[in-house]
Amino acid sequence: MSSNMPPVAKKIPAERTHHGDTFIDEYAWLANKDDPDTTAYLEAENAFLKEQTAHLADLQEQVFQEIKGRTQETDLSVPSRKGAWWYFSRTEEGKQYAVSCRVPADSDAPPLITPGERLDLEQVVLDGNELAGDSPFFSVGTSAVSPDGTMLAFSTDYKGDERFTLRFKNLETGEVLPDEIADIFYGGAWSPDGSAFFYTRVDDAWRPYQVYRHTLGTQEDVLVYEEADERYWVGIGLTRSERYLVLAAGSKITSEVRILDSADHSGEFRVVRPRTTGVEYSVEHAGDFFYILHNENAENFELATAPLDAPAEWTPLIPHREDTRLLGIDAFADHAVVYFRRDGLTGLRVLPYPDGGQGWRERVEAAERNAYEIDFPEPLYDVGPAGNPEFTTRRLRLTYTSMVTPPSVYDYELDSHELILLKRRPVLGGYDPAEYEQFREWATAEDGTRVPISIVKRKDAATPAPTLLYGYGSYETSIDPGFSVARLSLLDRGFVFAVAHVRGGGEMGRRWYEDGKLTRKRNTFTDFVAAARHMKASGWSERIIARGGSAGGLLMGAVTNLAPEEFAGVVAEVPFVDALNTILDPSLPLTVIEWDEWGDPLHDPDVYAYMKSYTPYENVDGRTYPPVLAITSLNDTRVLYHEPAKWIARLRASAQGGPFLLKTEMGAGHGGRSGRYDAWREEAFALSWIIERGTA
Repeated sequence: MSSNMPPVAKKIPAERTHHGDTFIDEYAWLANKDDPDTTAYLEAENAFLKEQTAHLADLQEQVFQEIKGRTQETDLSVPSRKGAWWYFSRTEEGKQYAVSCRVPADSDAPPLITPGERLDLEQVVLDGNELAGDSPFFSVGTSAVSPDGTMLAFSTDYKGDERFTLRFKNLETGEVLPDEIADIFYGGAWSPDGSAFFYTRVDDAWRPYQVYRHTLGTQEDVLVYEEADERYWVGIGLTRSERYLVLAAGSKITSEVRILDSADHSGEFRVVRPRTTGVEYSVEHAGDFFYILHNENAENFELATAPLDAPAEWTPLIPHREDTRLLGIDAFADHAVVYFRRDGLTGLRVLPYPDGGQGWRERVEAAERNAYEIDFPEPLYDVGPAGNPEFTTRRLRLTYTSMVTPPSVYDYELDSHELILLKRRPVLGGYDPAEYEQFREWATAEDGTRVPISIVKRKDAATPAPTLLYGYGSYETSIDPGFSVARLSLLDRGFVFAVAHVRGGGEMGRRWYEDGKLTRKRNTFTDFVAAARHMKASGWSERIIARGGSAGGLLMGAVTNLAPEEFAGVVAEVPFVDALNTILDPSLPLTVIEWDEWGDPLHDPDVYAYMKSYTPYENVDGRTYPPVLAITSLNDTRVLYHEPAKWIARLRASAQGGPFLLKTEMGAGHGGRSGRYDAWREEAFALSWIIERGTA
């Protein structure tokens, strides 16, 4: 096929009529995954893409080698203690997947392990390479060791469709038990005695809606809970104290939690507080009381306490604040840690319980009076708790990163208030953070709202510079300032990298999210355009390439329609660009759940009209569009492959400019290819395309 002859998708008009509006969808046939014409079209698009990007092969290989060369391939994580063992994972040069390991614990400080070396008593818990074999795709959904350390529950996926098969391994003998359970969801929880494992199943719409209890060595599992409301999904966990099993049901806007004393794991769960529309809450066991994090009359959430025998009776501890979004609470035997967000940055607040014989209420109130926040020196950073499975400990494990500081693992000593650096991800090839600098800028949106932008560049890079501008802006998900090895291949070529923290995300609190969803969704898109224009007007940027994935791919499609002239290229990964058609179809995965995020266009004509005004697929017109690279996966169960396929077909048929390219991974899911070397090659491909667009 000639490079001048891109694939042309056939047009088979399909009529969609809702609320008096008729839309002709010529490419609806591409949703039929089993149609040979669909496969042929996707393969033709892949062939065209390969031809169009063949000249980038040397640059792709160069970028891949840069990523590989900066990565310490034989490495390991910082060990995390649980019971009598330290758990960690290894990566080995030449191998795609990590190996989970453990060693006996003989002190409170993690053992010093040299990458590539083995300890005498080291055990392999799970070898991803061995499990993957020759499969082109492999993923682990669950990897949970029983509280007594004797059994492992693990689940695997070999297609990318996120339907996992659950198995069990005896860690004392290495034997994999005959118990095998197909088609389960992520996660799960052990009973404290290791005799039973709780797991979830999904319905036809990919909604986790059932919780089952499997007793090892038996054939028939017990249905513990089934959620009938299609807006809710369920999950199951064991508290850090191992005292309670927690079964949570939640929609996008409402929570309902059930608890069960784990000593009687076959008993009946009891509701903490019945669901009330718009009220979200979570439960954390703190020994002789519960912490309750909730948003009842508290938009940015409030932290409360409740007695064990009356968990619905919430007494405020940390009241709501307009400037601080409370994100989570981790409870330990003699302290608690609150995870929060303020001024667009994350933070940690320690509540130390006093010594003495007070009752729990007096003790926790004293802890709040003596609470303090942990300070960090950089102007931009991201910090959070991590790897703290032990209930009784005087150390807090946390992770820290910034746009110039590689991911770092610290232990925070509660007694001395000392931060102990345990590991900073090695960046090979002479990386020096002093050669880079990070900034916070503020764009002004159409309605006057100030939109934060995080920026990183080499100190010696001239500006204005080619710029990669990233965005997401949905589900209250925050794109916090973080480090990327792959990004160095852009920065070292003189690029500026920036993140537009647009509304719909959570960077500036719950109101920031509320102002970028439902019938305020357009703020997400206009914020991003405002950020791009600010980057140019303030002298940072010349040619801007926009990038986003999943709901961020919807953002990419929307801003390409809104302001195509602002962008020299657009990379949309697994993009949600056919959002209206998807949200109109309740039989599709996750649609009903998503109505709380986007609105219900099926039953509400105003929502239908509003969504139609911004969804990318419906709004492609004959203007000149920038080059577009859309990347998808055939087995994606979250954003189906046909969304970008239809979008690219419509761009090619209706718009000027381009080129419009589609890359379909024919054997992967939402996260793309699974092996780390494969993932590096995929990133090198995208970065080589970005580099060309930025320097053309």
